[in-house]
Amino acid sequence: MSTWKIVLRDSASCVRAYRRPGNETKETSCTVKGITWVSSPSQPLAALQIDPVTIMHDGSYTCEIATPGGNFHCHYDLRVLVPPEVRLVGTEPGTAVCQALSGKPAAQISWTPEGNCDPAQVTRGNGTVSVRSKCRWKDSNVSTVICSVSHVTGNRNLSLELHPGLRVAESLELTLSALLFVKFFLFLILLVIVGFVYFQRTNDYRYKLNFS
Repeated sequence: MSTWKIVLRDSASCVRAYRRPGNETKETSCTVKGITWVSSPSQPLAALQIDPVTIMHDGSYTCEIATPGGNFHCHYDLRVLVPPEVRLVGTEPGTAVCQALSGKPAAQISWTPEGNCDPAQVTRGNGTVSVRSKCRWKDSNVSTVICSVSHVTGNRNLSLELHPGLRVAESLELTLSALLFVKFFLFLILLVIVGFVYFQRTNDYRYKLNFS
């Protein structure tokens, strides 16, 4: 006889029993779907199969097997991991928000370079955790920031330009400065040409007076 005692983290405890002679099964308070018996001629005692594994199956599983040769125990601690959804946005000049949404366990957020940050963490009803970090940088020389999200399912790095509008403004300012310089240079050339023409005409007029 095989008996599984299942203690799920977000549901009531469940007991599943299977007796080989007659293929008898018994269940008590088992409401989570996806857990089925596996039995075959090559497997004299029933085992459990979880398909597909979801966050609802997170918990401890203890198997007790009673045979004519004695009783045996085995225990499994099933830990379901959920990768978070990562987002990075700029909300206002010099400010960025990095989020690691609905992860399990909670993710860790760090910044490069470090800023003045306000972290926040919210635990959802399904056991996942959303982490949020809002940071501000007073130094105007900080143009690009990197949000690093650390999680047991994998790490991610996202980058963001803090002042894209300022860069456009600087580019426009440089363009206007270049145009003003070109206009001033052309104005100088025009003055030189006008002065040269005036000088030539004055010399021609003096030459005619002297000749007459």
